[in-house]
Amino acid sequence: MSDSAKIHTIETHNVWKIFGSRSEEALQAIERDQLSKAEVLEQYQAVVGVRDVSISVGEGEIFCIMGLSGSGKSTLVRHINRLIEPTGGEIFINGINVGDLNAEELRILRADKIGMVFQNMALLPHRTVRDNIAFALELRNVDAFTRAEVADRVTSLVSLQGYGDRYPSELSGGMQQRVGLARAMAADPDILLMDEPFSALDPLIRRGLQDEFLELSKTMKKTTLFITHDLDEAIRMGTRIAIMKDGAIVQTGTPEEIVTQPADDYVSDFVAGISKLKLVYAHTVMEPIEKYKAGKGKLPPIKDCAVAHPDDDLDTLIGLAIDQNNPTIIMSDDNPVGVVTKDALLLGVQGGS
Repeated sequence: MSDSAKIHTIETHNVWKIFGSRSEEALQAIERDQLSKAEVLEQYQAVVGVRDVSISVGEGEIFCIMGLSGSGKSTLVRHINRLIEPTGGEIFINGINVGDLNAEELRILRADKIGMVFQNMALLPHRTVRDNIAFALELRNVDAFTRAEVADRVTSLVSLQGYGDRYPSELSGGMQQRVGLARAMAADPDILLMDEPFSALDPLIRRGLQDEFLELSKTMKKTTLFITHDLDEAIRMGTRIAIMKDGAIVQTGTPEEIVTQPADDYVSDFVAGISKLKLVYAHTVMEPIEKYKAGKGKLPPIKDCAVAHPDDDLDTLIGLAIDQNNPTIIMSDDNPVGVVTKDALLLGVQGGS
């Protein structure tokens, strides 16, 4: 499916958020005079939180927004269900302009369509795990039997079987995070907004929860907006990544595109320490067959070469190239489509294409 044909569950069009009593005046000055964030603060005592952001998140996609503290990523995500009102621009959920919703329509959107998972789970300490998970259903006046049934099913999904009658104080940090995720999933929303959900956890617990969420995502196909300050996490979790700086998005792309084609020095600095072995693929580093033949002459017999698929990663290609003098042939539908030389592999490890 082409990008233009995809169903976009979440869209933002030129969203601005400026904090301060002169925000409207500041926005007009920015658009007129192209003021920087520092100039806006100096001249209007206003802070630019989000700067002209447009994104489109496809149905079932995990879209990561990554940036350092103060980059605007958390401010942006809070616009999606109108926890924050934009200074300018529009937000659409399933084609509906969120800004046009009245109070009751907004309440229904938040209750039925959007689940939220934050770093601080804010679990109710006097309620059991089962009752915390079922809380959103209780607010909808769902009957007690159905609430318990849904809570038990979701508890199993997040590997908390047997903990339904425990209280939050009896759980580890990782378990509490699972309860928060289960609470969001119990309402069966179309969209999950996840703001640094795993960042306070120990590395091993964090990685385990990332794995569990990725498995859940494959099964339940929820559209997810995932906020993180950690590029490793963004690359691991995201279908696509948007990198923010000073309220603006400086680059959007797949993990491979971000690593191999950084838009500027800011992004280059982010990706400098990232291993490329699992992120760069044969289709990126290969030379097309005809171009290879034109430049280097005759292609070695395929039977004398290692063979790989266009979607095989560098790690796989390096394993195939060991003890091989000939290049690796890239095959698609039993046809040779490209050639990967050892020089191309070295360039790929550096992040080039």
